[in-house]
Amino acid sequence: MSTPLDTHPGTPGSPATTAEPRRDLAQLGLAAALVVVGAYTVYDATTLRIGFGDPVGPRVFPYVIGAVTVLLGVLLVLATLRGDVPEAEGGEDIDLHQPADWVTVGKLVGVLMFTVLTISFLGWAISGAILFVGSAWSLGSRTLVRDVIVGLVLSVSSWYAFHEGLGVILPAGILDGVL
Repeated sequence: MSTPLDTHPGTPGSPATTAEPRRDLAQLGLAAALVVVGAYTVYDATTLRIGFGDPVGPRVFPYVIGAVTVLLGVLLVLATLRGDVPEAEGGEDIDLHQPADWVTVGKLVGVLMFTVLTISFLGWAISGAILFVGSAWSLGSRTLVRDVIVGLVLSVSSWYAFHEGLGVILPAGILDGVL
């Protein structure tokens, strides 16, 4: 009969003493990206021109954001080397031991590439609708009519929101003069 002391991490033969701490080495890649982006942000801030009489100047925020980003990257390296591994959320229903669904990823990449290649000719209203419909289809939706209606409403309303509300001109494409 085993006692609770037999499975305690400090007991000889327990998993905690025989195995090294798990290290998620992919976090080191994320940490390197954080350090590179932060360092570039700080460097890029040095190239900004300072206006006359501006006490704070435009460099302050990029310096702070870049420094914090570099600091977060360094802290992530230290946490990773110490063996800290992030835990999944309690409500997360994804099985991380299953392989990626590369067919779905390929469909999404294809839909995105189609949008990139046709947005100047078809315009945002049509390309955005196709992007929505194609993404919904790739992710398993089988209600084509509803997806087309939702895609058209979202793309046309976002075109008007950007064009009229923000003053950002999105391509109208073949609907130039209609929108």
